Amino acid sequence: MESAIKTLVSVYLKSAKGKDSLGEKDFQNLVKNKLSNIMTDTDSKDAIKEMRQGLDSDADGKVGFQEYLTLVGYLASNLSDQRTTTKETPAAEGEQEEAS
Repeated sequence: MESAIKTLVSVYLKSAKGKDSLGEKDFQNLVKNKLSNIMTDTDSKDAIKEMRQGLDSDADGKVGFQEYLTLVGYLASNLSDQRTTTKETPAAEGEQEEAS
């Protein structure tokens, strides 16, 4: 877990290029280059812009570290839900019994 946290911080700092937040291009590059395997529409500038605006809780036009963590939390939660849902196939068997 320690390694994962260090990676999250490192990716953010590298993407911000020494600044305290991710500007439009920096955020777009981060999403496109680092999150394309777990997100859809990473090639869509409009989708990424909409995502950035949704994360921008202080409306400064940039994504700060806390806002970045909101995205990471959302993605982690979705991955967890997907894996949990995939393992919950016995419900389908129960539905078949009720239909009989």
